[in-house]
Amino acid sequence: MSNNDHRPSRKGKLDPKHQECMDRAFRVPIFLSTTTHLNANQQRFLDRLIFEIENALLFPRTLPLSESYPESILTDIRRLVSSSYGMLAVNFRRFLVETMDVNTGPVPPPTPVWQGSVYSQVEPSMAFQFGLPLLLVREEDTDTNNGIWAGGIAPLNLFIVWHSETQTVEEFFRTPEWRSAFANWSAQVRNAFYIQTEPKFRYRCN
Repeated sequence: MSNNDHRPSRKGKLDPKHQECMDRAFRVPIFLSTTTHLNANQQRFLDRLIFEIENALLFPRTLPLSESYPESILTDIRRLVSSSYGMLAVNFRRFLVETMDVNTGPVPPPTPVWQGSVYSQVEPSMAFQFGLPLLLVREEDTDTNNGIWAGGIAPLNLFIVWHSETQTVEEFFRTPEWRSAFANWSAQVRNAFYIQTEPKFRYRCN
């Protein structure tokens, strides 16, 4: 048998390349919105999150790591949104900023606040407009008064908070809040997959 022949062996086992292909084939693609600028603890969190996603037989896709197109960034995001069946967005702490002045009104108290990546605002917004099932995970105190992550902007049942200073990665993924929200979102993703892959016209009665 040649090296390019990836058929099952006579013992019924698949070679690694064939197994990898099969693993991807049976996973529903979802858009994992995150940043590439991570500290060690954030990287541990992201690695554990990807494990959770893949263990649920979902396939995480993200820009520009797993997906890349020769087009503008907004077009890339739109293309990935339109070819996914759900979005899980993680808003990690990125910038610690302090407001020095504002164009009108009183200057807010000089308390530094954490902000995430600008794409943590753009990508979930585009996914929401498209109607994808959303799950939003925020590192504590990130963008609490900014954009879609501010209170009252997105539905509250979509939010899960990781208390990174007092909660380990494993502790977060063992919480009932995470397990419940992730299970509910995963079910919505599979429902979206079945709905979108059904034919527009039915030729038989159920």
